[in-house]
Amino acid sequence: MKSNTRVARINENEELKTMEITKEQVLQALSQIIDPDLHQDIVSLGFIKEVVICEGQVKTTIELTTPACPVKDLMKNQAIELISAIPGVQSVNVEMTAQVRGRERSPEEMLPGVKHIIAIASGKGGVGKSTVSVNLAVALAQKGAKVGLLDADIYGPSIPKMMGCQGEKPLVEAQKLIPIRRYGLSIMSLGFLLEEDHAALWRGPIVAGTVKQLFGDTRWGELDYLIVDLPPGTGDAPMTTAQIVPLTGVIIVMTPQEVAASIAGKSAILFRRLNAPILGVIENMSEFVCPCCGTVTQIFPGPGARVFAEKLRTPFLGSVPLDPAVSRSSDEGVPALIAAPDSTQARAFQEIAGQMAAQISIASMAGK
Repeated sequence: MKSNTRVARINENEELKTMEITKEQVLQALSQIIDPDLHQDIVSLGFIKEVVICEGQVKTTIELTTPACPVKDLMKNQAIELISAIPGVQSVNVEMTAQVRGRERSPEEMLPGVKHIIAIASGKGGVGKSTVSVNLAVALAQKGAKVGLLDADIYGPSIPKMMGCQGEKPLVEAQKLIPIRRYGLSIMSLGFLLEEDHAALWRGPIVAGTVKQLFGDTRWGELDYLIVDLPPGTGDAPMTTAQIVPLTGVIIVMTPQEVAASIAGKSAILFRRLNAPILGVIENMSEFVCPCCGTVTQIFPGPGARVFAEKLRTPFLGSVPLDPAVSRSSDEGVPALIAAPDSTQARAFQEIAGQMAAQISIASMAGK
């Protein structure tokens, strides 16, 4: 009896091995995976770049629109489960890759090699916009994206100090500035070009011209994302940025107070008038968690950025709690993601970077 059972199992295994698995079966299985942001199946979106079948072994490559995709692991697990359910499949290998998609640009355009330009803006100063810019740029680079960081705050360029490259001077080749490299980023700032402790006492036309030069006279090369840290408010630098370069969109940074929301709303109105989409809102310094007892304290009263985002009808990308260590690390020239990668703040920046990348992908696909 045992002998007959063993023979039956051997025959069943032989049938499975010889059962033909087709590429169409694999694609049909994978078409059940829906991208939660683009609301289409990954086959229709063109994410499947390779399907190799050999004696019950199936290998496929899924190419996402950003290496910072927040659901990358979920998609991979779904793909393995769905392919494994196909009769005859013995093993599954799913490789996840990413290719950031951007609109086609002519060589004559400013920044032809940059796929996405994202401005980080705020209505008022003191909301931690530069800290957010630095850490979002680092988070994207850590995921494998090619990222640039432009400090467009003409009056108070802080990026060189926050990135630990204060006092460095960019090289000039063929009349182009070569960005300073730190933490996987290409960085440019007026702070590299001014004498230390000197202020830029400039008016409108000079400000606009300087911003244009920082964009156009820098050899950015091929970038997936260029993060632009704007000065607060609705002055010449934000307006010039929106007018001279093709912005993918704008991120608004604010603190929870109602006055911050009111002023941030003016920035949103400005960018929308200039046809620059608002990709989302980030709440910084949302709360303080006591490291000793774990008590959560709301530092700033107010409705918060989530309510503001709902009024704007734009995504709320997330909130970053207040942590004195973040300020200390910035003063020491080390971004929070580098100084304390396992901290609550670092995890918040990583999650927000993923959400931001998702919104950029949505904007890119919508513009096709």
